[in-house]
Amino acid sequence: MPYPHTGPTGLGQIAQQAMQVLYQHRLVSTQQLHQLITPHHTRAQYLRRQLHTLRAAGLAESVGRRITGQTELLWWLTEKGAQAVEAVGLLPQRPYRMSPEAALGPLQEHTLATVETGLAFVTHARRLGHECGPLDWSPETAHYYRDDSRPGEDLSLIPDAVLNYVHSDAKAKQRTLLTFFIEVDRTQMTIARLAAKLHAYAAYHEFTPQVAATRGARTVRRPASAPAWRSRYAVFPRLLLVLTGASEARLERRTADLRSLAASNPSLTTTAVRAGVTTLDQLREQGPFAPIFTPVIGSAHLTDAWLRPQAVAA
Repeated sequence: MPYPHTGPTGLGQIAQQAMQVLYQHRLVSTQQLHQLITPHHTRAQYLRRQLHTLRAAGLAESVGRRITGQTELLWWLTEKGAQAVEAVGLLPQRPYRMSPEAALGPLQEHTLATVETGLAFVTHARRLGHECGPLDWSPETAHYYRDDSRPGEDLSLIPDAVLNYVHSDAKAKQRTLLTFFIEVDRTQMTIARLAAKLHAYAAYHEFTPQVAATRGARTVRRPASAPAWRSRYAVFPRLLLVLTGASEARLERRTADLRSLAASNPSLTTTAVRAGVTTLDQLREQGPFAPIFTPVIGSAHLTDAWLRPQAVAA
């Protein structure tokens, strides 16, 4: 992994890596940690021993959930563990703290599905010789903006994750940093609410903040020279919507309904935001650079995570 691993003394490198991943992603299953940190190990016994060491030291805690007839452990950092990671200073500080109640609560499946989405990128980056590691996506990072349709109201756009990925083209000898906004939909929200999220991304793309300027004795406000997103990104991130939590047929209908709603919204049909929708199963099985994404706007021809249209193979 391309990260330094200095951490609390007395812990092995794998335990320190696990603490970083748990701090960043809040709630992660044993199997997800195994695939993220120790994929080179055939089995997860060594990782499990390290996790139990963290629990014995009061740095991590776990809760079980039943899945396919077996109990799977879900892990998070205690307050002591989070403070230990913050003291090292390698990761941006996150105020959120997991608790047993939250770990067993209604957001459990959504949090794990978001980790599973990031894991799909990590797994296929390894296979393709690209770069995307366990810390290359950040969950729920706020982006503040204003929407002309709601004047005077400060709003925040909070993607489920912002993911960075280095795409390597060996033939062209070219490396490209791609940034994605990730939205994971477990079919728990109405399709209208999901379409409203698309509108929020379009509004954020257009938002140019006001800056103060002095004219004589007066202070006036004028638009900044560039949209707000340019202070964070060189290129506006592509938006990937990842559907899960229902049958394939239902997810196909949901994709069609989303495209229909987007096509009827003028703010979306004219937006420069590139958005595509796929399923978590397709992302895991084929990877982000297979033609698995249906554009939300325009042609329904499948494309990959670049969101550049391509013909569907016969």
